[in-house]
Amino acid sequence: MAEKTQELNDMKADDNKKAADVMTEKPETKENAISEEALAVAKKQATLSYQIRRARWSYGMMSPYFILFFFFTVLPVAMSIVLSFTYFNMLEMPEWVGWKNYVKLFLDDDVFLISLKNTLLFAVVTGPVSYFLCLLFAWIINEFKGWLRSFLTLIFYAPSICGNAYLVWNLILTGDRYGYLNGLLLKYDIINEAILWMKTAKWIMPCLIVVQLWLSLGTGFLSFIAGLQTIDKSLYEAAALDGVKNRWQELWYVTLPAMKPQLMFGAVMQITQSFAVADISVQLAGNPSVNYAGATVVTHLLDYGNTRFEMGYASAVATVLFLLMVGTNKLVQRILRRVGE
Repeated sequence: MAEKTQELNDMKADDNKKAADVMTEKPETKENAISEEALAVAKKQATLSYQIRRARWSYGMMSPYFILFFFFTVLPVAMSIVLSFTYFNMLEMPEWVGWKNYVKLFLDDDVFLISLKNTLLFAVVTGPVSYFLCLLFAWIINEFKGWLRSFLTLIFYAPSICGNAYLVWNLILTGDRYGYLNGLLLKYDIINEAILWMKTAKWIMPCLIVVQLWLSLGTGFLSFIAGLQTIDKSLYEAAALDGVKNRWQELWYVTLPAMKPQLMFGAVMQITQSFAVADISVQLAGNPSVNYAGATVVTHLLDYGNTRFEMGYASAVATVLFLLMVGTNKLVQRILRRVGE
């Protein structure tokens, strides 16, 4: 009897131990199951198809823009890159020539090298100068209130939308004594005879730079005005408590960091305008200009694309310009990310 009682007690002890082991192991097993399930859910949510299904209505609303952007921007750029490796005269099917267009572009085409030098010079001078002028004028005009601010904004923005801007500058830069600039300089005896501004190689690029700077207060200028007006005024109060003492410190530590999206947008617009300049040169200096002094990459592109119909070669020129603009854009964005640091 005692042996049976002892055996039952041992069996109960073993059951209690197993139960205790189960109780101690169950939470861990359950936790592992939950963690595996959570990991599976996280992996599922990280997939592109899940994100698209989750935001399908948003993608549906943006799909018209995506479609237009693909067919009128992405697809033409891709086709241009492909055509740059072919000979294509618009009448026959494209013929694959490999790197022949690019070799000719950099080794045999002296006009392209002159155009590239002029474009880089134009971009280096007009890009940063017009960018800082846009920001400076926007900062000053934003200090005014009401109708005066709107009126000053219109005055500075008007040249960029003026359709007869080239007619005005043609009158100013006319090469005889009746041109406004020549007449003014002759009147005050600064020069002895009229200067052919747009027919003298050394004056063409400086005149084009001045005209571009006059026309540069465009979309980027408006974006800066909009960015300055959306800054929360409480940021300046918090900055004053943190030790900001003057307007220049406010500009660097508060204003510019608060409008980084507008700064990025303005930089993109200025890069596009400075590298894609063509109308100013064609309208004022002609195409081709004297000794190609006013030639740019875009005018060279128009020459081969619209006049000679050598679309393969023109696509190579366009590809080089595209890569140049993208590289410059990346460099400028990296610099702007350090604003306020």
